[in-house]
Amino acid sequence: MWTVVYIAPNKKEAERLKKLLTAEGFLVKLRVSGLPQTSDSCSVEILVPESEVHEVMETINSV
Repeated sequence: MWTVVYIAPNKKEAERLKKLLTAEGFLVKLRVSGLPQTSDSCSVEILVPESEVHEVMETINSV
């Protein structure tokens, strides 16, 4: 099951975090949250497998 670990304020930030987490070996999905106001200024949920939540949160908190 996929779990939301972070909600990025925009697509650029979400892509940056996805790249960082993927480089660390985590599986990552992005999902737009709500209605996009413009192409890049919408909230984006960062999802990871439930089994990786604790490790991903440690990685995010260390950034």
